[in-house]
Amino acid sequence: MIKIKRPRAKKLKWGIAGCGYYAEHTFIPALAFLRRSTLVSLYSHSLKRSKELAEKSGAVGAFDNYDEFLNSDINCVYVASVNADHYEQVINAAKAGKHILCEKPLALNSQQAEEMVKACEENHVLLAVNYVHRFHPLVIKAKHIIKNQILGKLVTINLSFNVDFPPGSNFRFNKSLSGGGALRDLGTHMIDLLRYFGGEIEDVNGYVDNLVYKSEVDDFAAGLVKFKDSGYGYFNVSFNNKKAFNRIEVLGHKGAISIERFIGVKQQPVKLTIQLEGEAKMSFRKRGNKQLYLLRSVQKSFLNHETPAVTGEDGLINMQLMEMLESKCGK
Repeated sequence: MIKIKRPRAKKLKWGIAGCGYYAEHTFIPALAFLRRSTLVSLYSHSLKRSKELAEKSGAVGAFDNYDEFLNSDINCVYVASVNADHYEQVINAAKAGKHILCEKPLALNSQQAEEMVKACEENHVLLAVNYVHRFHPLVIKAKHIIKNQILGKLVTINLSFNVDFPPGSNFRFNKSLSGGGALRDLGTHMIDLLRYFGGEIEDVNGYVDNLVYKSEVDDFAAGLVKFKDSGYGYFNVSFNNKKAFNRIEVLGHKGAISIERFIGVKQQPVKLTIQLEGEAKMSFRKRGNKQLYLLRSVQKSFLNHETPAVTGEDGLINMQLMEMLESKCGK
């Protein structure tokens, strides 16, 4: 575990770069539950928007100049802007000495991601990535079951994340701003979960396509991965399905687990089902705010100057795997 030697802050003073829907309706409400974190400043390309959200959230600073934002009374930054802005905003925040939580995917390409990771290392700041799915207690329980080989030898991990998201004015449909569609937006989460459950991935194959909606970016992606240690993983994601059964299934030689009502669902209890050889089926249900769980973990690592649970290196590897899949599909 890496520890950075510098005076420890007693409280995190957050700045948010990017005042979109997720920042307003998910991140800020979750942050409000943390006693050792407070929202201080907001940045947007639109000063009107940053002032509007500052008034709603109680933040004291509102900016449309990023340098002024970084010079405000903050010690960490949540980069929630469009994907194309992550690179410059993360590097400038690192040079300003701020710890950083960056939205996924980390960058537009792996070269940018590598430079971002290096900039944070050189400036002795921590970089975390907002892969929230890892942090639900039942996902952590599933990880424990897999890691301890309670299911026996790992065979496959299957993940699906499908939503209906018709093309429109959202930045995700502008390839220069997003880098891609369903793969970059949803598939990045599934690849992170595959690595979390199954370990490092040595190869990936699959498809990236437009099946229903025609736009600059893909509306469908599927990938088959080979884990270095054991077994295989499969994921499919799309912007083109109105009634998907999104779920996680893990198969081992001696048993299986499934996680339902977890991906693409809010405000419902997640259900974990475990089936083991020679035992009765077991089910567990738990509600949980994934963003809050992640923020608690990030808060602890930033305050103690310890390596985050999901690092910039995780974001870089994720980007490399998406690029590998895209290159094999001619994208």
